[in-house]
Amino acid sequence: MDLYEPLNIPKPVGEDLWVVDGPIERMAYFGGLSVPFPTRMVAARLRTGDLFLWSPVLFNERLRSRIEALGPVRHLVSPNRIHYAHISAWKRAYPGATAWASPGVRERAASRGVEVSFDADLGDGPDPAWREDFDQLIFRGSRFMEEVVFYHRSTRTLILADLIENFEPGKVGGASKLLARLAGSLDPDGKAPADLRLTFLGRKREARACLKRMLAWEPARVIMAHGRPYDRDGTAELRRAFRWL
Repeated sequence: MDLYEPLNIPKPVGEDLWVVDGPIERMAYFGGLSVPFPTRMVAARLRTGDLFLWSPVLFNERLRSRIEALGPVRHLVSPNRIHYAHISAWKRAYPGATAWASPGVRERAASRGVEVSFDADLGDGPDPAWREDFDQLIFRGSRFMEEVVFYHRSTRTLILADLIENFEPGKVGGASKLLARLAGSLDPDGKAPADLRLTFLGRKREARACLKRMLAWEPARVIMAHGRPYDRDGTAELRRAFRWL
């Protein structure tokens, strides 16, 4: 699997918004199968000057110095129950930062024997600390996982973790490419993987209401944790990717 190089470097998306592509990590599935995923975090400088780090990637000192050049780290955000693994390391580096928990992440970490301490819970609307910068909602309807979705107003950027995955055929090969194709998460027709979509059966009405709110934001671009982001036509791509609802 090819990486989104250069790694561990904040890449500007728009004013006060960056992505940081991290290393490949492996997601464990049933039966001992593990699948490689490219990783990506988002850094936003709030109007207060504080930094908001969404889905932090693997911590290292070189990345730390590059992040500190953008501003003081104040918020460490887990967007869903499977995006939390590196928050502990970032919290040790920045003990004064608030670690924000998504629905179910505490239980998920405990079940995996991962030691992570959260300070506060994300809700269905933005916290006062970033109310001037982001809109936010909890995407409901799944029996497995509720994801907290963020919309960066000034750059019209929607930020998703696993609600859309968009793996490029040229960057994945072998079994990973086949799995992405079977999951329905292969570029240019990326979407939530099939196993996640199945968890919405019988509850799609809740999900459609959340999608309606997201479409009302009219995002110009969509950034995801895994695969090629949509740098333009964000609202159209969002509608296409969620046609399964």
